[in-house]
Amino acid sequence: MLLGSWTNTFIFSWYVMVPLLLCSIISIAIIFERILSLRTDVVIKPSLAQAIHNLGYGGKTTLIEQLSAEEDTALSRLVRACLMYTSWPKEENAEAVQAYARREIVRLERGLVFLEVVTGLGPLLGLMGTILGLIKIFGSAGSAGDLAAQGTQIAAGIAEAMYCTVAGLFVAIPALIAYSLFSRHIEALTIDLETLCSELLGKLYTQSEVTEAV
Repeated sequence: MLLGSWTNTFIFSWYVMVPLLLCSIISIAIIFERILSLRTDVVIKPSLAQAIHNLGYGGKTTLIEQLSAEEDTALSRLVRACLMYTSWPKEENAEAVQAYARREIVRLERGLVFLEVVTGLGPLLGLMGTILGLIKIFGSAGSAGDLAAQGTQIAAGIAEAMYCTVAGLFVAIPALIAYSLFSRHIEALTIDLETLCSELLGKLYTQSEVTEAV
């Protein structure tokens, strides 16, 4: 019975249900892709982070250079940027790394804008389908001569139209939950990346100062 109602709704309001179905499929694909891409050990390789922690002030960066060259993660790209501009003053190097960091944040947030759009678009599409469905129902209500048959037709039509609103919420709610969780996770990753880069820069320029003093 329920499956038949959903089938009738899909046929009755295909112009709304098809976009909602596409939004749902794309949202699910983005969610699974982001789950895999935003794992902490994928964004911040533990071995490279540990090498930064173990680097002494004035120590050699050979291991860090090797690990960052072997990996293609957000942290390794930022570390390579830090090492690339060591001939610059510390403040200018930090500004250059910030520019790279903004690009990495954009990479981390890839696909999230679509989830954000779906959280608002889903309910609106569902509501539009419901309203247009009700317009069709009440517009054709007078064609039935029997009042009892007419009432049954209207009730069934309203039920089918309301499924559009439910479908919109089904699409929007998972997208909203995923967007909120991913945003908080990216914020935490950004703080970790910023902390590691600041630590590395501090140790790099301490190394330069020690070398000059010698």
